[in-house]
Amino acid sequence: MKLFILFLVAVFIVLQYQLWVDKDGVRKLVHLSDRIEDQTEKNQQLYERNEVLAAEVEDLKSGFDAIEERARMELGMIREGETFFQVIESDNAQKNK
Repeated sequence: MKLFILFLVAVFIVLQYQLWVDKDGVRKLVHLSDRIEDQTEKNQQLYERNEVLAAEVEDLKSGFDAIEERARMELGMIREGETFFQVIESDNAQKNK
């Protein structure tokens, strides 16, 4: 009977070692939990970015105003009959700010 109890204690110690110290134990669980948390945060950021892009695509598909705004801001285009004014600040004005 003592031999059986000694065997059970040895098995218990081995299992506890595997649980707490071994590379596939609690440390790996904590590491994987941290990775899941990080990935969930990244996924949320990407989801929000995708929502913004989807709204922009829908706006570009459905409206002329969005296309016109992009052409004005990114390409510097103006309509026929409009007058373009460019204001250039002097070096003295920039130094006084």
